[in-house]
Amino acid sequence: MQDRIFYLSSIGFILGVLLRSFIFVNLNLVILFGIISFGIILFYYFISKNSFIIFWGIFMLTFSFGIFRFGMADISMPDVKYVESSFVGNVIDDPTITENNQKLVVEIFINKIKTKILVITNLDLDFKYGDGLSIKGKLEKPENFMTDQGKEFDYVNYLRKDGIFYIVKYPEVEIDSHNNGNFIKSILFSVKDKFLDKMNLSIREPESLLMGGLILGEKSAFDESLRQSFVNTGTIHIVALSGYNVTIVAEWIMKMLASFPKNIGLGAGIFSILLFVLMTGGSSTAVRAGIMAGLALFARLIGRNYDVSRALILAGVIMVLVNPFILVFDVSFQLSFIATVAVIFYTPKIEKYFLWVTPRFKLRDIVSVTVACYVFVLPFILYKMGNLSLVALPANILILPFIPPTMLLGFLTGLSGFVSYAFSVPFGFVSQLLLHYELSIISFFSNLPFAAISIPNFPLVFVLVIYIYFVYLLFWRITLQSFFKNNL
Repeated sequence: MQDRIFYLSSIGFILGVLLRSFIFVNLNLVILFGIISFGIILFYYFISKNSFIIFWGIFMLTFSFGIFRFGMADISMPDVKYVESSFVGNVIDDPTITENNQKLVVEIFINKIKTKILVITNLDLDFKYGDGLSIKGKLEKPENFMTDQGKEFDYVNYLRKDGIFYIVKYPEVEIDSHNNGNFIKSILFSVKDKFLDKMNLSIREPESLLMGGLILGEKSAFDESLRQSFVNTGTIHIVALSGYNVTIVAEWIMKMLASFPKNIGLGAGIFSILLFVLMTGGSSTAVRAGIMAGLALFARLIGRNYDVSRALILAGVIMVLVNPFILVFDVSFQLSFIATVAVIFYTPKIEKYFLWVTPRFKLRDIVSVTVACYVFVLPFILYKMGNLSLVALPANILILPFIPPTMLLGFLTGLSGFVSYAFSVPFGFVSQLLLHYELSIISFFSNLPFAAISIPNFPLVFVLVIYIYFVYLLFWRITLQSFFKNNL
């Protein structure tokens, strides 16, 4: 009874947020719907004890609450034409540096309302988190655009999920002050920057760029050709700040320590996740990825999918409760959740099909996890990105076994660099060899004429049908049979 109420409540809330993400619902209608739902629950307690009534009432109530929660977060900002062109603000996140420019998230006041803007500026000045800026330029509302695969990218809501409503392109910028941000966050970003500097002394480009992506999700410095090679080979996930690669890598660390007591393996996995989150500056994206990866590790450790399924759903509900926009507009959250479900629930079901793969070096486990994650995220990738990689599985299988040792050596290279450059050189040399191998594999497969095909209009209905089937296959087939058997 309690389990069903939990799942119905979670599903109702998520569906409410999902509906409100696409369709505006009048607040008065939501309140009325909630009152009716509450009345249904009271009817169950005082008049009828039919379990179907209480289930329906709770579902309706949480569904209403999901709509209400998104509505509360869906604030509107004053029209840009009423905003002055000169303003001051603080940099509230680590700057993103690309080949041609750098992007700053700056917190300012517009008509006495605190908001965030995205400032795109040149590379002349060295901006840091916590810098106080004077900005003179034109505020513009962001606009959606078409990707190379012919998909419309919802840039407006992509920025809006982080509270960013306006952009300023190449304004006049002056740094007025420093260290205006959170003290702990400032230290984390400072450590990250110094770590990258130390690591890059011993690892040359482009290998150093890949290492930065593996460890910290730093892919902004990739040129377009290298970035497209990752996309075409289906390996972009290894340099994306999401739970997709964090889950896989952390689990492999545990498997490598499988001969040790379970607590040691779990500790090593959790430590790798914690280190990842800290080294990325504790961003919300990294925290979400860390939570998902940690749940996957915990589930695999105790071997109790049923218990961890509740923890996974609860974690997802809490994240959506805190920021309802991530459900539809945060690709990182979506990939993290889908990949974690694959690792926890789908991997055990397909391991039997890979008995022909040698268990040496944990290759069978690696192949099973890789295939499970790829199969689960593929429909989502086709819909969101419109890119189907025909070489993703062989490329991932040849690369992913080397990712954990590569990351470990990268950490050792950066950490030993704090002591002495000479100490970091041996680690950096071996890292360079592994990274060169991985980039060579990516280059080989990406240059094949059939490496990837573009599917710009993969129907949403197909995606929904596929994932409904996945959910039915993994969870509801037995649950629904039991439900109807006991209630009908």
